[in-house]
Amino acid sequence: MNALAATNRNFQLAARILGLDSKLHKSLLIPFREIKVECTVPRDDGSFVSYIGFRIQHDNARGPMKGGIRYHPEVNPDEVNALAQLMTWKTAVANLPYGGAKGGIGCNPRELTVSELQRVTRVFTQKIHDLIGIHRDVPAPDMGTNSQTMAWILDEYSKFHGYSPAVVTGKPIELGGSLGREAATGLGVVFATEFLLDEYGMSFANMKFAIQGFGNVGSWAASFIHQKGGKVVAVSDITGAVKNPNGIDIPALLKHKEKADSLKDFEGGDAMDLNDVLVHECDVLIPCALGGVLNKENAADVKAKFIIEAANHPTDPEADEILSRKGVTILPDIYANSGGVTVSYFEWVQNIQGFMWEEEKVNYELKRYMKRAFNDIKAMCHTHNCNLRMGAFTLGVNKVARATVLRGWEA
Repeated sequence: MNALAATNRNFQLAARILGLDSKLHKSLLIPFREIKVECTVPRDDGSFVSYIGFRIQHDNARGPMKGGIRYHPEVNPDEVNALAQLMTWKTAVANLPYGGAKGGIGCNPRELTVSELQRVTRVFTQKIHDLIGIHRDVPAPDMGTNSQTMAWILDEYSKFHGYSPAVVTGKPIELGGSLGREAATGLGVVFATEFLLDEYGMSFANMKFAIQGFGNVGSWAASFIHQKGGKVVAVSDITGAVKNPNGIDIPALLKHKEKADSLKDFEGGDAMDLNDVLVHECDVLIPCALGGVLNKENAADVKAKFIIEAANHPTDPEADEILSRKGVTILPDIYANSGGVTVSYFEWVQNIQGFMWEEEKVNYELKRYMKRAFNDIKAMCHTHNCNLRMGAFTLGVNKVARATVLRGWEA
């Protein structure tokens, strides 16, 4: 099942639990605006190349729209639509005054030089500059983009609208980026895990963790778990996988990865098959990479008691049902990986105020926001007698529906 179908399914279930009016139900699903633009740029060799760029703005009932921009050869409108919708519910769950958006350009950033990437980014910004903005739509980095991409968008946008650091988040620190932003999603995952384990009277000490994906989110999550006394017994990314039943030395693994650009040949553990990390013997499984990695083929073999969804949509609905029958507790993506967008919100707030925070304040506020959201989800689970995924979805959908009605959508 693709990301859009799965997100729609979760929305339909939440709407049914909440007893949403059918007209409101339909209105919440339809995106506010879909933008599609042509980006033609000169290559370094003088030839011209054209790409399609788009931005899906899903909902603005609770505030400006917020979401990443990805550069990927298979930027699929359906997937971007699902991710924009997911951002609407995610920002509502985290209690941030935003709606959801997502965008991208169908290019392969690995095949473009830095100057070509800059030209593509600037042309894309020229085409959409009057449809984004501090109080309209605030982009952020995503797959294939980074803080440098955001710096180019900021510069190009500022040519039309004056210096506007709050128009994008995930910027370099020197241009108004927030301290703590880089580690935010990984740290948020660890806070979420801590609150969930707390509910069961458990802590990180002596718990075994398996982490699938060792990019930004996975490596930060592994570092914080290691610091808190948790045992990371298996780690994988696209380059390889490592296991050690006594716990992997995460700082050593990070050094090895930095040097070798791969997890292969790490001396502090044994190599294993990439796909086996998901079904490895552990207490907590944290998928941090791609969507759909837990499916009906492997769900029955999962040995973890808890799954923390650090990736977007890592569990297929079929796997969801198999895992819940097995008694596995799943902390859903729209809550578990919301640390990144929460600190993006803090960055936006700091830029608007022109007053930057210390990293300790950023992390303190992140923990406070995530704790409040966790308590709100628990309250919804209690009210509607549902699992954590439906608790989070009913919370998010209810907040957006309420804001939509209060603003007088039928007038």
